[in-house]
Amino acid sequence: MQPGQPGSPAQPDLTRALDAADLEDLARRLEISPFLAGLLWRRGLRGFEEMNRFLDPGLRYLPSLDDWPGLKDLAARIGAGVLAGKKLLVWGDYDVDGITATALVVDFFRQHGIEVSGHIPDRMGEGYGLNVPDLELLAGQGCKMLLTVDCGICDLAEVGRAKELGLEVFVSDHHLPGEELPEADGICAPTVGDCPSPHLAGVGVAFMLMAAVNLYLEQQGRERVDIRNLLDLVALGTLADVANLSGDNRILVKNGLLVLAEARRPGLAALKASSNYAPNAALGAGQVVFTLAPRINAAGRMGRSDVALRMLLTENRDEAASCAAALESMNAQRRSEEDLIIREAREQAARFVKSGSLGLVLYQPDWHMGVIGIVASRVVEEFHRPTIILCNNHERIKGSGRSVEDFDLHAALGECADLFLSFGGHKMAAGLTIAYENLAPFRERFDAEVRKSFGDRPPPTKIKTDGELSMTQIMDFTLLKELEMLQPFGLGNAEPVFVSPPLLLREVRNRPGLSILDVLDEESGISAKAKIWRPREDLPQSSKGRRLRLAFSPRIDRYNGAANVEIRVRDWHFG
Repeated sequence: MQPGQPGSPAQPDLTRALDAADLEDLARRLEISPFLAGLLWRRGLRGFEEMNRFLDPGLRYLPSLDDWPGLKDLAARIGAGVLAGKKLLVWGDYDVDGITATALVVDFFRQHGIEVSGHIPDRMGEGYGLNVPDLELLAGQGCKMLLTVDCGICDLAEVGRAKELGLEVFVSDHHLPGEELPEADGICAPTVGDCPSPHLAGVGVAFMLMAAVNLYLEQQGRERVDIRNLLDLVALGTLADVANLSGDNRILVKNGLLVLAEARRPGLAALKASSNYAPNAALGAGQVVFTLAPRINAAGRMGRSDVALRMLLTENRDEAASCAAALESMNAQRRSEEDLIIREAREQAARFVKSGSLGLVLYQPDWHMGVIGIVASRVVEEFHRPTIILCNNHERIKGSGRSVEDFDLHAALGECADLFLSFGGHKMAAGLTIAYENLAPFRERFDAEVRKSFGDRPPPTKIKTDGELSMTQIMDFTLLKELEMLQPFGLGNAEPVFVSPPLLLREVRNRPGLSILDVLDEESGISAKAKIWRPREDLPQSSKGRRLRLAFSPRIDRYNGAANVEIRVRDWHFG
């Protein structure tokens, strides 16, 4: 859907038409309404089994550990090592995915009565991935085994040095590898080989690996621990990493949110409380992504990942509360840095857009390296162009990029790899390091890569809609509760978007970052408030009295315990 133009309902190719009788039968067997059954059908789910698995994604649907190439052998080597008394170090990444993955592995072994160490590198001092000085230091402290989580797949030289130091090295990662793999003693990565779970985040890979270690330790006579209590970490890390929420990720996150609601982990109970939620509140994916995750991310961005890791692992509620308070302070500092950089980046972006750039490479030496990823996301949101944000990092320039739908950012950077000192990431997000003299050539070549995909026109904005809803349906709590069964929403499982009937715009209130519309359906006589978050433009007061149609997502807002209908506008069209 182009800006300001509501689209038609998205209709995937159907293998056959679904007649009313079949729809009623599916709805009856699933114990849902024909409306919801029809919505699932239009989203590509075929028949009772697929729909039932989607609506009730139990852990029993996860693939067998036998389906992962080499997983059990890797788990056996790790398990045998720790049982033999070898000291294991878990090396993670400084983002939420890496911190939760590190906490998950450390917590798992603690439940088995085995102490292992966790290490999160300092973002500013050490950078992403393994580094030789710390490897040498840790080896000197008696580390005999190294397990990477959410990193390591591209660290060929560092893994080689670790091997020279006498360490057994095991890599668990979900990032895309380079042309060569590190010479590790074992690799667990859905991006390598024929893996049944290709979209797992780093914490999801760590969870599956620990499930295999759990089985091995049981076979050696130890009592198996219930690893379901680790799923709160899996949900948090997976959602924060914007992983695809279909298939196995849907299973892990759906069940993980249930564990998160129980708040048995003191650190997450404290984090929820500092985010103004009750410790036992049930949170949706959006609440996790926009409230909990940024506070943990702030620790990594401000070079204090150790605080977040300690919070997730402590069993002491006072220590958990102290760590959560520290994260709250860091997050406030992060927001202050972010607001300033966003203003400057927006001004740069506007100049490049005006000059015709389709791929944006924005650079300011003193921007804070810890927030440039967030800034890249905000620039993409506003200008809808693949964006790289760069700043100085010692003698080099370091950057973080975000993409738009239908543009493979990692592949595009691969075409510019000769300009980089290093790069890595995914289709939608990536990072890079570059020498200053290559900045101008990179800016030119990146724009050319975007033009290969979209020609000389900006990438189109797309909003897929799921049909029309009457105002009566919008106000139907039973229908809205059924839509909640589709959660968690995110990449790969978009929140449903519907098109409204023509509505009379009675009032417009513009606030910073929010516009509130008072609309009336003249046919039914029902009025409602509709919200536009971060509007691309304010609706002028002269719009009052005009008729418009909305593309929107309806939901139940339970703020302060009162249930109300919230209409979240994605786009609008007058006429």
